[in-house]
Amino acid sequence: MKELDQVMARPGFWDEPEKARTIIDESNRTKGWIEPWDELKELLDNLGALAELLQEDEDEELEAELTRGLARARSRMRSLELRTMLQGEDDHREAIVTINPGAGGTESQDWAEMLTRMYTRWAERQGFSVEVMDLQPAEEAGIKSATLEINGENAYGFLKAETGVHRLVRISPFDAQSRRHTSFASVFVYPQVDDDIEIEIDDSDLRVDTYRASGAGGQHVNKTDSAVRITHEPTGIVVSCQQERSQHKNRATAMKMLRAALYRHALEAQEKEREALEATKTDIAWGNQIRSYVFQPYTMVNDHRTELKVTDVHEVMDGELDPFIEAYLKQSASSAA
Repeated sequence: MKELDQVMARPGFWDEPEKARTIIDESNRTKGWIEPWDELKELLDNLGALAELLQEDEDEELEAELTRGLARARSRMRSLELRTMLQGEDDHREAIVTINPGAGGTESQDWAEMLTRMYTRWAERQGFSVEVMDLQPAEEAGIKSATLEINGENAYGFLKAETGVHRLVRISPFDAQSRRHTSFASVFVYPQVDDDIEIEIDDSDLRVDTYRASGAGGQHVNKTDSAVRITHEPTGIVVSCQQERSQHKNRATAMKMLRAALYRHALEAQEKEREALEATKTDIAWGNQIRSYVFQPYTMVNDHRTELKVTDVHEVMDGELDPFIEAYLKQSASSAA
């Protein structure tokens, strides 16, 4: 840490802006590790002193303070333990999350919208910011697709656990006979690509289509071809954006999404996982789900990879995903050991 501070204090540090920004980012990430440990050590030292006072003189108020302090310490230790499991090259990055319904019409489209809210609520619980990059509402209810930009340190490292097919079992509010339905939706998480990472995109490889935006946005949006869809023909990756009234802004956002998708695509090719991921991506149905959310005839969220089961499905849908993320990271760390 001192070495980085010395480098940043040297004359001419900003002569190479890109290199300077890289060093500052590294410094901030290092501080992001050191400062929480220092704060935890200080908290534990204070709790130790408090415990010594209680040995000398019992005091209900001091005992309550010690109990609260120990709870804070356990929470911080758990958080730091999870962070130590984020060892992937891209785990520190922010995330782009895409959500698509499977077959099943309105029911699966509604399920995709429920998942979109769930990840938004999770991000808010973490203190992360969420930007809707693209949202295509369905005709009756729910959405045809959604893309969220989740900004916060380690967002990708945590959310990568969510990539896969998610299954819903409930009494459908769209069934006049109140029958139980099973629906599917897919979630894919990409690391956001920094400007310092070079992703070569040849304009000749792109097919850019413009069209009129649908859904909310006002008459001006619907009367102009402001929405943009970009197809990267060599890979078949398609991204779209219709959130802004300006076609220029929508194209810029779509290109950002494309850069992230191409970066993830390159990583998959290197790791020889692309075929498996694409197979899952095209079959959002039975046998591929990573997690099931059951509302009827009982309530249960069951992660099929880690076998973690949580009975409070409503709390999970309100963004309480940390137990599943923690179980996934621990399982991954154990497998890699």
